[in-house]
Amino acid sequence: MGDEQDAVGDPDRPERDQEWDADQRGETELDRLDRNWSDLLQELRVVQTGVQLLTGFLLTLPFQSRFAALGRFQQDVYLVTVAFAVAATGSLIAPVLIHRILFRRHARRTLVSAAHRLALIGTGLLGCAIVGVVLLLFDVLRGRTAGTTAAVITLGGLAGLWVLLPWALREDSRTRRAAHE
Repeated sequence: MGDEQDAVGDPDRPERDQEWDADQRGETELDRLDRNWSDLLQELRVVQTGVQLLTGFLLTLPFQSRFAALGRFQQDVYLVTVAFAVAATGSLIAPVLIHRILFRRHARRTLVSAAHRLALIGTGLLGCAIVGVVLLLFDVLRGRTAGTTAAVITLGGLAGLWVLLPWALREDSRTRRAAHE
């Protein structure tokens, strides 16, 4: 998460890019790790609120009177969606516990790397939960075809915003950086 140039532990990121960042910013490796951790925490604060609200909302649905009227498919979609939301919540909160356990153990690199991966996993799981919610809502209100169509459109939109756009910006950044070197 954060700027592509801040992705510590990113296996797709050449070590040369990390060295370039440190040289450009005039920071030590520890400074960079501290900045990356701070950036990641800010990003997690934004996404944690959304995933917690979504999960809480989903957990209240079975207690609504209309829930019993859902068909088997809708109940299955609901259960899978809840599972994705709970897994996303766990993945996005896990960096806090990792930090607590690794606190004062001089493991900032491990912490940032693990939190980076968990943030990506948690965001992917959140995307699955969002698609599930859209599928369920459209299916209940407009039928299976509308539900499937809305879910596919949502999946495409999220993939475009969360995967394709960042990768395109990353490549554009690399191209511009290479042109300046």
